[in-house]
Amino acid sequence: MLAKVSSCAVVGLDGEVVEVEVDIGQGLPAFAIVGLPDTAVQEAKERVRSAIRNSGHHFPLKRITVNLAPADLRKEGPAYDLPIAVGILMASGQVPAAADGAVFMGELSLDGQVRHTSAVLPMVALARDRGFRAVYVPANDAREASLIDGIQVLPVGALGELSSHLRDVQTIAPFVSTGSHPAAEAPAADIVDFCHIRGQEHVKRALEVASAGGHNVLMTGPPGAGKTLLARALPAIMPAITAAEALEVTKIYSIAGLLPQDTPLVRQRPFRAPHQTISHAGLVGGGRHPRPGEITLSHRGVLFLDELPEFPYSVLESIRQPLEDGVVTVSRAQGTVTFPANFMLVAAMNPCPCGYYGDPTKHCACSASTVTRYQHRISGPLLDRIDIFMDVPRVDYEKLTNEEIAESSTEVQTRVEASRERQRLRFSESRLVCNAEMGPVEVREFCQRFLEDEAKGLLRMAMNQLSLSARAFHRVLKLARTIADLSAADIIATSHLAEALQYRQRGAG
Repeated sequence: MLAKVSSCAVVGLDGEVVEVEVDIGQGLPAFAIVGLPDTAVQEAKERVRSAIRNSGHHFPLKRITVNLAPADLRKEGPAYDLPIAVGILMASGQVPAAADGAVFMGELSLDGQVRHTSAVLPMVALARDRGFRAVYVPANDAREASLIDGIQVLPVGALGELSSHLRDVQTIAPFVSTGSHPAAEAPAADIVDFCHIRGQEHVKRALEVASAGGHNVLMTGPPGAGKTLLARALPAIMPAITAAEALEVTKIYSIAGLLPQDTPLVRQRPFRAPHQTISHAGLVGGGRHPRPGEITLSHRGVLFLDELPEFPYSVLESIRQPLEDGVVTVSRAQGTVTFPANFMLVAAMNPCPCGYYGDPTKHCACSASTVTRYQHRISGPLLDRIDIFMDVPRVDYEKLTNEEIAESSTEVQTRVEASRERQRLRFSESRLVCNAEMGPVEVREFCQRFLEDEAKGLLRMAMNQLSLSARAFHRVLKLARTIADLSAADIIATSHLAEALQYRQRGAG
């Protein structure tokens, strides 16, 4: 007898419907799974056999063939355990073949319990888009699946429960969300507040501008000046993540298997800080079957690269294209996968190997050639994609012991939110989110048209003296637009442009 059950596969960040066909025929007892399964899917034979027996059902001692269609799509992971088991029970007549319009997914334990499965969110979204009416998911993943509207979510705790439901013995109640999923929550306890950081007021201002417009930042200074501390305080001033952005990020973390079971929705902007020893595939994404890398896990958030010159040159060069396009494409023999990578780059570095080049109080032990080689580890094209360059000097004793409380992160975030709201209204008819995402057309429409006459003269002078490239020209205008938004100004004044120009690296082309 033949039975068909629907399931899903994930390719990159997108899904594909998989039809699980189960045929039970005459012959010597055998159990074969075909359709390009990986090792985890092949091992499903033993899990399914034990789960069916331990759930009070009979495992047919006949020739069982399971086909996962389409056959040319690689199937990986244990999510096919549940649909295979249901298909065998249907084909053997132990449950009625009445699963049309439903999708099954979940890993089985040997006693028949249904365990957590990664990538539930994108698979449920695919099922809804393909017109399925219901989805059977592990009970632990029901909250995550309920984030997708328009489809019935049925939580399955064990194979025996599902069998009783399909035989109309004991119905599984659809999962009902207890309430809305807020798009923001209070900052985590380990995030530093700006009011506790002494000195570095000009760097705080630069980070405020960067957060308001989504601009990239490079901080340079001696060891102990507070570069890492300032970067880790950045999430507290960033604008709250929107509902649409939260679903995007949650989908990525669900596929990567990094979504905690007690947190079905990511409610804070990601902050990723990979170590310098990270590989190319770890940063960009890849592998034999491409998986998201750190730049995709930083989508709609911050990618912090501490000690920037210590990263391998090829790894740093690989982020140039994602910084420009907001996506990263990974090509393998099996196909091409595109991951979102719209992140804000925040980097920190020392000016030289010893860290004290240019320091007014401590002598630098590096030779001129050593300093040059160290700084040239970062290419000009990569530096040209950075909007804000900040020198972070050492903090003197008076500032460290000053008892005056500085401005809190909440106050800064209020201004950042107001600036982002102006940008949302500006880009309401497009897919852009912030000023940093503007292209040449938007720069001409929203920046150059609103530039006052004196500012145009200053910009012409800066182009000649700083040798700005066309990309840097556009980035300066976008940065000036953000500074004007923080001032609630429609016109980009000379003061706004001057502040944007002072953030450029001198001589950077």
